[in-house]
Amino acid sequence: QTVTVADIALVGLGEIGERFLEEMLGLKSRGIRIVCVAELDDTPGKARAVAEGIAVRTMEEIVEMGTAVDVIFDLTGSPSVRKILRQKMQDTGNRHTIIAPETMARLLWAVVSDEVLADPHGQRGY
Repeated sequence: QTVTVADIALVGLGEIGERFLEEMLGLKSRGIRIVCVAELDDTPGKARAVAEGIAVRTMEEIVEMGTAVDVIFDLTGSPSVRKILRQKMQDTGNRHTIIAPETMARLLWAVVSDEVLADPHGQRGY
């Protein structure tokens, strides 16, 4: 039986999000569970998440899940999405969930994968 280490949500399933989704799906046996994703467009990553039975939610719904989500990985590369996520966390009083920017996803990627993750967004920080 696998012990859940973290329940995660992915926001943004473009090129980076799709690759990150694939890598995280491979970590189920290590206790990483993707509980939901958020993606507005019909991307291959979103289709893969749906095929895996992962719920598609809005950012608002994800933040409102509270303790059901330990980490939200923001993979959009968009400063406005980062700002919205932070504001929604404040508005809902969610003190449990951590928002991990793309930089943290890249760090995790480097630890678990031998592949190099492309950098189409080119923005760092949060």
